[in-house]
Amino acid sequence: MSYLTAFITGGIICAIGQILIDKTKLTSARILVAFIVAGVILTGLGIYEPIVKWGGAGATVPLTGFGYSLVKGVIKDVNSYGFLGIFTGGLKATAGGIAAAVFFSLLAGLIFRPKIKT
Repeated sequence: MSYLTAFITGGIICAIGQILIDKTKLTSARILVAFIVAGVILTGLGIYEPIVKWGGAGATVPLTGFGYSLVKGVIKDVNSYGFLGIFTGGLKATAGGIAAAVFFSLLAGLIFRPKIKT
């Protein structure tokens, strides 16, 4: 059942992204940032946590999940370290994902030899 709920949750998030691509003039970069900000805002308001509990990886893998991880890290570090946690929590919580993205991007760049569009 968890596979089905993850599929449904991730599918809904992706469908929202596709609608934004098709029906607005927003660039891909702005849509990506909007998803991260939406994850941050929804988590801060307490709305995204139930979605994560129901949808599992379908809610944590998309970019809204990155915003969710940022906020959860900040909340944890603020409770532990006070004001300084605002600056350190999000970075600690997402460092593994950021490092993996940088590493695999570098690896893909080395393997496929990207060229600049003219």
